[in-house]
Amino acid sequence: MSQFPMRLDLLAIGRSGVDIYPLQTGLGLEHVTNFGKFLGGSPTNVAVAAARMGRRTGLITAVGNDPFGRFVRNELRRLGVSDEYVMTTDTNTPVTFCEIFPPDNFPLYFYRDLATPDLHIHAEHLPYDAIQEARIFWFSVSGLCAEPSRSAHHAALSARNRAEWTIADLDYRQRFWASEEDAHEQANLVLEKAHVAIGNREECRIVVGETDPDRAADALLERGVEIAIVKQGNNGTLAKTRSERITVPCTPIETFNGLGAGDAFGGSLCHALLQGWDLGDAIRFASTAGAIVASRLECSTAMPTEFEVHHLMNKHTDTAPIVEAVNTPAREQS
Repeated sequence: MSQFPMRLDLLAIGRSGVDIYPLQTGLGLEHVTNFGKFLGGSPTNVAVAAARMGRRTGLITAVGNDPFGRFVRNELRRLGVSDEYVMTTDTNTPVTFCEIFPPDNFPLYFYRDLATPDLHIHAEHLPYDAIQEARIFWFSVSGLCAEPSRSAHHAALSARNRAEWTIADLDYRQRFWASEEDAHEQANLVLEKAHVAIGNREECRIVVGETDPDRAADALLERGVEIAIVKQGNNGTLAKTRSERITVPCTPIETFNGLGAGDAFGGSLCHALLQGWDLGDAIRFASTAGAIVASRLECSTAMPTEFEVHHLMNKHTDTAPIVEAVNTPAREQS
């Protein structure tokens, strides 16, 4: 029986696995002796973040028939995410290590390859009814890096037909791709099927060839999305539509581990969009959620509640969004 028999608020697709994070900071992994084990994978964390806000969420992914795969399933359920669409393969569940050098250096080490279970999601195994009915469908560009996952993502997006909200996380990880050109080409094939695109300046460079936030946002809009969001770290967040330009300063906080901030941003943005908040308020809410997670060690289990986010927002009234009317110019696509 489905854990969530009702229509899902958020259905994500993509990678999942186990994060092995050091419990000692400022040390290379060769010197670390104590580690913690956490649920990981960017789309997975986004689903957890939205569940933490009280949303009905599910995940399309695959894990190995191994202890780490069982851990992923157990943690998903414990954290409020349906594992109904999690498949099992005969390959190993991936593991990711990180190093923690606050405030801004968090190297990642991915122990995954083309045999990784979540890259072996097949189009014929997708839950098309759930994909079509979910209020938000979230996907990561990283899921396009290899077959059969690439074809499965295209099939899912075609089934969506832009129903309600479809959100593209630009999420570029060099380790997953044969080249930047391949990532650029694949990302540009799916942008027109999304309402929202979210990325940092480096991810925008890969996808649209721009690092200037305004030019990057305009280029994403030209490719068919309705909302372009460019995250700029300590410089805050820029969001643009064809009629509005919104800037939100970053929330002042002491950074402990910045790796989960983007996923908290994503899941919290989904909650805000479903609440029907103004875009500026939604971006500010998501940005504040990201700051909270950046102040904590792990990703999935660090996701805040709506109360925690509003509490921090109330302490920082100087992070209110600045909204300007714009007339986004048409530019020739590159």
